[in-house]
Amino acid sequence: MRRMIPAVLLLLSVVFFACRVKELADKAKIAQDLEKRGTIGLMKDVSNDKYDPPKDGKLTEAQIQMYLKVRQHEKDIAKVAKEQMEQHSKAADQAKHSLSGVFEGLKTMQSAGEFFTADIRAAKDLGYNTQEYLWVKGQIMAASVTAFAEGVTKAMDAQQDAYLAQTKKAYEEAKDEQTKQMYKQMLDNYAQTVKEGKQASSDQDPALVYNRQLLKKYDNELSAFTNELGKYENKEGEAKRSVDELQKKLNEAAQGKQSQ
Repeated sequence: MRRMIPAVLLLLSVVFFACRVKELADKAKIAQDLEKRGTIGLMKDVSNDKYDPPKDGKLTEAQIQMYLKVRQHEKDIAKVAKEQMEQHSKAADQAKHSLSGVFEGLKTMQSAGEFFTADIRAAKDLGYNTQEYLWVKGQIMAASVTAFAEGVTKAMDAQQDAYLAQTKKAYEEAKDEQTKQMYKQMLDNYAQTVKEGKQASSDQDPALVYNRQLLKKYDNELSAFTNELGKYENKEGEAKRSVDELQKKLNEAAQGKQSQ
């Protein structure tokens, strides 16, 4: 057993080293592409793509798979672009009031443009129609944001139900007619709000409902929303931890309503 431990450690070291070499090679390749093809050149390429979205607004499984592949490559590109942007920004600050500082400032803006177009560049790199990708991303983002909003709404409903219970109690314990009427009006307004909320839920776009169900087969509904926030995080995983924590609190609030 003791003889195996050094061998295992050596194997792990080799694997780690190989992964590190591949990561550095991938970053170098991305950096080279960013230098060779700037944002303006990229947008010219994108303008040549054409796509007519389906009238029913529904996604296909192949389109969701495309989005997930692009998202992974986008993450790698955005990371390199962000590092370059931070380096140029630091250099510009150190050389401010000089010609060198001006050039570094321009490079910072260039890297920022590359950061914000990382997804389009990723789609182009992978050979996808960028206009189709942008439409697909829009549909997925709509589904993801709706899922997040739904969680917020359920948590708010729980708070409103607690408020309703207090209002009902105050109505029943009111001693004079004027006070009773005031509480009755509050209860009537709440009932109308609930009715309108149910109406809005029943009128949900069929394409949105379909896309949400399809997305669940391949990914967590909130992942697209989390991924967009993750582009701006300082430490990898911060956005996901924050969204997971918020979602946990929203679920606890909603479950509190169900247990009442």
